[in-house]
Amino acid sequence: MEFIVKSGTPEKQRSGCIVVGVFETRKLSSVAHQIDEVSGGALSLHLRRGDIEGKPGQTLLLHNIANLPSERLLLVGCGKEKEFNETRYRETTAKVASVLRDTGATEVTSYVTELDVKGRDISWKIRQAVEVTEATLYRFDQLKSKPNNSRRALRRMVLAVPKRSDLGPGELAIKQGRAIADGMKLARDLGNLPGNICTPTYLAEQAIEIGKEYGLKTTVLEKEEMQKLGMGALLSVARGSRQPPKLIVLEYHGEKESEPPVVLVGKGLTFDAGGISIKPAANMDEMKYDMCGGASVLGAVKAAAQMKLPLNVIGIVPSSENLPDGDANKPGDIVTSMSGQTVEVLNTDAEGRLILCDSLTYAERFKPAAVIDIATLTGACVIALGAHASGLLANNDQLAREILSAGKYAHDRAWQLPLWDEYQKQLESNFADMANIGGREAGTITAACFLARYAKNFKWAHLDIAGTAWKTGREKGATGRPVALLVQFLINRAHKGGADTAA
Repeated sequence: MEFIVKSGTPEKQRSGCIVVGVFETRKLSSVAHQIDEVSGGALSLHLRRGDIEGKPGQTLLLHNIANLPSERLLLVGCGKEKEFNETRYRETTAKVASVLRDTGATEVTSYVTELDVKGRDISWKIRQAVEVTEATLYRFDQLKSKPNNSRRALRRMVLAVPKRSDLGPGELAIKQGRAIADGMKLARDLGNLPGNICTPTYLAEQAIEIGKEYGLKTTVLEKEEMQKLGMGALLSVARGSRQPPKLIVLEYHGEKESEPPVVLVGKGLTFDAGGISIKPAANMDEMKYDMCGGASVLGAVKAAAQMKLPLNVIGIVPSSENLPDGDANKPGDIVTSMSGQTVEVLNTDAEGRLILCDSLTYAERFKPAAVIDIATLTGACVIALGAHASGLLANNDQLAREILSAGKYAHDRAWQLPLWDEYQKQLESNFADMANIGGREAGTITAACFLARYAKNFKWAHLDIAGTAWKTGREKGATGRPVALLVQFLINRAHKGGADTAA
């Protein structure tokens, strides 16, 4: 869909639909009040009748308002004006997109972007409008024999800004929001594909296509090459699968190559049955989402390239399947990682850390400024944080603060957990340098402690997205998180910290 910014009063906007807000209790927003005056009190009449109270989620679609050149007017409830915060703004924006999809209007003009959101400027509101609208209109039905081919009526959205001086920042916000939305769509599409289509080979092919589109260097390491590098941990996970493993490397250079890059490492398990430590059958279909970390890396690198950010970004996606087989890892097996450290595999379902540890060692060759790994790693993180925040652990406090700040601005939030040395004791093994699990207690933390042993030579952070990468139940599907967080982190890094947009 096309997004543009425009400055102007509503009575002069010729559009398929104009969107304005109403607060509780029956209080018109400033723009709605302008329309009410121009129309001779048409909106006040509907308020007096009780047609809309202004409660969150309420909408009222009106036609042929006097002295208004637009065909329709959509009133949307925004709740109490003093409580209109970031979350309510996003919810209101999503509601608008959902209702507009069914109005038949091909072009709309939204004045929701002119509502005050405490602590957020017009750039934030414009960008969020783009991202939330695209996310709301997203559908994945390309694998249905009779997909819904009805053409989406809404093709163009005008986002209103109060002053002409807001046009420049608004256009930049649209550019950023468009890139983030495209990156999230890529991540969602990849996540929603079934395991028989989205294999490690398929992921590698998608990375190659991104590389061709944006002129990026793409490298795909095959099994033989990984064997020569000594990636025994990664390769041990793939032994139970007929699908060949891949180590996918995508390089974006927005600065001279001598500048240290940000390296993003994403877990790419295209299906995880748990191996010999097999998972319960219920909801196992959702283990196609175990590659969402890798998908988010591809989405973030694509967005960085689309925006032509002035920094270097390396995306690394270790990809395989984890299935039971006569040659699969067995509990008690000991494998040797690329770093030379040995691991006792006490649970074959703790495989994500095995493919990530070799990838972290591989990342050292890029002399990174920082490394962030992203993984649907532990069910313990879902128990701890639910679906609202990703878990964050890091060996560098400044890096952790940058990530938390980026997540707060992008409304793709994370929560930091401790990475104390005391937790390392839970990984002790009688037979190897470490075990791959640390018991039931603090499962998210001990998983990160395992990875930390492979990240001692650079600034590193770990995002556990097991609770945020997809939704279950009626709304089952990939969310595209944490693409927005990662891209905001890259934007801030590209602009030397981006203090004006990071908080």
